[in-house]
Amino acid sequence: MQQNLFVYNTLTRKKELFKPINAPHVGMYVCGPTVYSDVHLGNCRTYISFDLMFRYLAAIGYKVRYVRNVTDAGHLEGDAGDEGEDKIAKKAKLAQLEPMEIVQKYTVGFRDVMKILNNLPPSIEPTATGHIIEQIEMVKVILEKGYAYEVDGSIYFDVEKYNKSQDYGILSGRNLEDLLNNTRSLGGQQEKHGKLDFALWIKAKPEHLMKWPSPWGVGFPGWHLECSAMSQKYLGSHFDIHGGGLDLVPTHHTNEIAQNVACCGTNPANYWVHTNMLTVNGQKMSKSLGNSFLPHELFSGENSILNKGYSPMTVRFFMLQAHYRSTLDFGNEAMEASEKGFKRLMNAFALLTDGLKASATTEVEIAPLMERCYAAMNDDFNSPVLIAELFEASRIINSVYDGKLKIDAANLEQLTILMNTFVVDVLGLQNEQAANDDLPKVLSFIVDLRSSAKANKDYATSDKIRDGLSQIGFQLKDSKEGTTWNKA
Repeated sequence: MQQNLFVYNTLTRKKELFKPINAPHVGMYVCGPTVYSDVHLGNCRTYISFDLMFRYLAAIGYKVRYVRNVTDAGHLEGDAGDEGEDKIAKKAKLAQLEPMEIVQKYTVGFRDVMKILNNLPPSIEPTATGHIIEQIEMVKVILEKGYAYEVDGSIYFDVEKYNKSQDYGILSGRNLEDLLNNTRSLGGQQEKHGKLDFALWIKAKPEHLMKWPSPWGVGFPGWHLECSAMSQKYLGSHFDIHGGGLDLVPTHHTNEIAQNVACCGTNPANYWVHTNMLTVNGQKMSKSLGNSFLPHELFSGENSILNKGYSPMTVRFFMLQAHYRSTLDFGNEAMEASEKGFKRLMNAFALLTDGLKASATTEVEIAPLMERCYAAMNDDFNSPVLIAELFEASRIINSVYDGKLKIDAANLEQLTILMNTFVVDVLGLQNEQAANDDLPKVLSFIVDLRSSAKANKDYATSDKIRDGLSQIGFQLKDSKEGTTWNKA
């Protein structure tokens, strides 16, 4: 189906008609995680947003090559990514493990969370350590073209020289003078020529754990370099979409553009797309404020700021209820409202799946509703508007089921296509209870354990089981015939 999709481009600060370079093929690169700790909810929000885009582009007929990297070396602790200790190596030293053990642990954990949230895997998931050769070759070219310089085995990008012929701040909208005035001193890196210069290759100290030979000595790549090298390898020097969190605009993505222009003569992507942050009760999520929690804590409810745990699909639905460019504010009330909304949508979908009866005549036309669903997604992937339209579809389903509305076979078929396309294929939502056929067996086993505890007059255990099930949304009802359970 031909669709006029408009995408907000950070580069131009406006919505633009999406025109792929080589339709129907689309190249999309998204900056992935640095795997030194558990993935946090802000990352989850970003990757759910790009999963939505990936799914919708495929749904309207594009063949998408989605590349999302894994940073497993070279990301240092400083804001610019090239000062301080390597994040992975530091964690490895503290845990007395090999760096690749840290990488393996948190890469597996990241992929597990993505799967739980029903994110589709990317087409290619390259790693920084797997592309050291490509990064070295890119540094060579940038040096040859005069946009970088060597100091004692480290290679730095010369931002002020680059800015004489190019606009270094084109993505952030800031000019070089403002950037220089708002940048602290060289911070111990006195070998840099300018405050904004950033590392392409860093000479390794003897104690540095992750290092490789290069024409300039033993070292490791700068953080920004990997994305430029890997996007070029798998998508070419010029592709369609580059994405990531909004926090990457000022430094990481700005430096990526500079590297690519210096090496290849072109801005790598036509559309730069960025997701906004996740806040908690109006405040930025951070450990220092004591308001941060991990995905598994949100699922289980094992965190002091949570009233209870929420299912992965409820979390996904909650995140999709806000536009990806809007700040998403987490709170218990917001999560509970999303839980109710998700159940309402999936209950209606279940009625449709079980089979509604078609009438000879119809009192509803689905085609305009279908058009509005596509219009919502064509307006910069506007998932909250799409969800509002899907609630209208749910109202129709419930009315037909209750006998209050008639629908003929043709419109019923179109309604089924609509719900499958947008609920399952685009939003990536699943009916969790229906998907788990073993759930009744598990709950019956738990109920039997509680009954045994009661029979043994172990009321503390009995109450703990009942209260625990209640916290995760299951109510027990005791009667003379025994104990039954239902989903709250």
